[in-house]
Amino acid sequence: MAYRRLGLSLFAAAALLASLSAMPASAGSNPVIDDSSMQALTATFGGASPQPSTATIAHWFGQTVDPHNGVTYGYNMVGADPALQTSTTIQVDVTPLVVNVAGRTYNGNDVLAATLASPQFATNDYGATTAATAAGSFPNLPALVEGPGGALSQNDAGQALQLEDATMRAQFNHTGGSGYHVILHPNVLPAATINVPSTKGTLITGARGLVWADIDLMWWATRIQQLNSTADPTHLPLYLTNDVYLHIGPNVLNCCVIGFHGASEVPGHGTGNTQGAGSQAIQTYAWASYISPSRYARPNGGTDWAVQDIHAVSHEISEWADDPFINNTVEPWKTPTAPQYGCSGLLETGDPVVGIGFAMGTNTFEQGPNPNGTQSADGFYHPEDETYLPWFMRTAPNTVAEPTQSPSANIGRYTLMGDLNPFPGFRQPATGC
Repeated sequence: MAYRRLGLSLFAAAALLASLSAMPASAGSNPVIDDSSMQALTATFGGASPQPSTATIAHWFGQTVDPHNGVTYGYNMVGADPALQTSTTIQVDVTPLVVNVAGRTYNGNDVLAATLASPQFATNDYGATTAATAAGSFPNLPALVEGPGGALSQNDAGQALQLEDATMRAQFNHTGGSGYHVILHPNVLPAATINVPSTKGTLITGARGLVWADIDLMWWATRIQQLNSTADPTHLPLYLTNDVYLHIGPNVLNCCVIGFHGASEVPGHGTGNTQGAGSQAIQTYAWASYISPSRYARPNGGTDWAVQDIHAVSHEISEWADDPFINNTVEPWKTPTAPQYGCSGLLETGDPVVGIGFAMGTNTFEQGPNPNGTQSADGFYHPEDETYLPWFMRTAPNTVAEPTQSPSANIGRYTLMGDLNPFPGFRQPATGC
């Protein structure tokens, strides 16, 4: 199993009491992490070769020439080729995880209903949004603050769509009456319990008083791999946690990974070889934590306003849809909005726009004050913006994606938010490292 660290873009005893969710608690002997030390990180695991097999998620293969370096890049994406204008439904097996760590229980069942009611699975009109990330004083604080909304995917106005469906339709300019859809059907599976030994997990107290689980990344990854051993490779397993985050290496303050997705060949399924000649099963999967409003988001629409609720879930599912087998490579890119990724040659759509998002839907879960009495919740869900294929492929003009909200020389948008994304680097193709 290979591992690579990415930056956002973004798992004790069984008899412990029920989840504390975002309840205030005394820091006690917990390490206290300052806002300036916190990163929202994600990761990917594994990798699978493209396969002409039905023993995996429904996907299609495409190729694009990068005019900057003349290289033709191939890629696999979830669903069917948008040019066919057909609808694909993917079964998503949602497993809530009950995590016991350092005398507390963090129960994924507590955030299940809010996740299922979120834009990730419920439908909304993506023609406009009431609020979106503004730059603020980026790269200095306050940064990535709440700003005004406006037109979003204007050509899908009036359409009732799930988040990933709206994202993919705008990416390939199949909006309005197009028959192209990528629909996620959630199936709730029985919860799984993970007991974290004291050597692998602890509790962390944040600046606004929230206490969360902080677990060793590599140990957690092996637990997810074990759960995957019985998963259906034609479905997407989504492992859902509540305020469970991961640290990288032995330093518990090297925090926090909030989600990852991955893929691996499944032993014993199929008879073909793993280099693409047969029917070897490939299991894709994702883990993400539902993020309490006080975790990253400063009060009253301040810094990291959009990093709450389904931000990590939307990040991982979008990246899974555009790179399900973790092997879509592109010309290396770098962006000042996500320096933690360094120079990346991966088609990971959430990484460049980490922490940038918009308001959608109505959220009634955990909308009260933070543990310290301040207020970060605002009654909305906060999906992440997502970067589109033409940005990675240096396509200009961009006739692939939905046009921007106002006329531009490059024609099409390079992220879902289009003109609402405040950074000039996302109104033109990617630049090199």
